[in-house]
Amino acid sequence: MIKLPIIIVFLVIVGSLVQGMYYLAKDNGDRDKSRLVRALTVRISLSFVLFFMLMVSYWAGWIQPHTI
Repeated sequence: MIKLPIIIVFLVIVGSLVQGMYYLAKDNGDRDKSRLVRALTVRISLSFVLFFMLMVSYWAGWIQPHTI
């Protein structure tokens, strides 16, 4: 149940990473880097959201760690 939103947030983080790499290569320093900074901000914000979702899911017992 909670695994699907976690996977979706992770994929959006990866998409933001790809978008930031595209802006870094395309802009070539000609423009100001606001698009690159925005992509970085989105990626960092979503990483915090993902971390929070994982912690809440663990504390609620929705996900369990694997034992070795």
